[in-house]
Amino acid sequence: MDSDWLSAFADVLSAVGTVGAFLVGFLLLRREHHREADRAEDERRAQAARISAWVELTRKVDGSRNLAFHIHNASDMPIYDVELPMPARDDEEPGSEFVGLVPPGQTIQRAAPPDWLRTYVDPEPVQIEFLDSAGRRWSRDEQGSLCPTD
Repeated sequence: MDSDWLSAFADVLSAVGTVGAFLVGFLLLRREHHREADRAEDERRAQAARISAWVELTRKVDGSRNLAFHIHNASDMPIYDVELPMPARDDEEPGSEFVGLVPPGQTIQRAAPPDWLRTYVDPEPVQIEFLDSAGRRWSRDEQGSLCPTD
């Protein structure tokens, strides 16, 4: 009877060990899957994370002041269909300043609306929308939040 009891106990321990090994393997596989998904998301956002836009006061050669939008592409690939959404006034429809292409490693400047000069204090970020080199559409708001718009 002792050998039957010992054999049954060994079978139970073996089954518990097998289930435990399966659970540990499943948890490790799940963790690796999440790690791969995070890595893929980082790769997908890599170019978009290197794009910024702001409005800043510049001085012309003649000494006059000029308020300009600056769009900087710090990535290794161009961005396309770049737009700077403009806030709408009262009953107007919102518009946007179309910039088009911004080459890699460059900062493009476009004149800001003249009435913005009255409220300008310091350089500040502005909203930007663009297509990355893989054709994904992105938007970065004035607080720097980056999100896909597809």
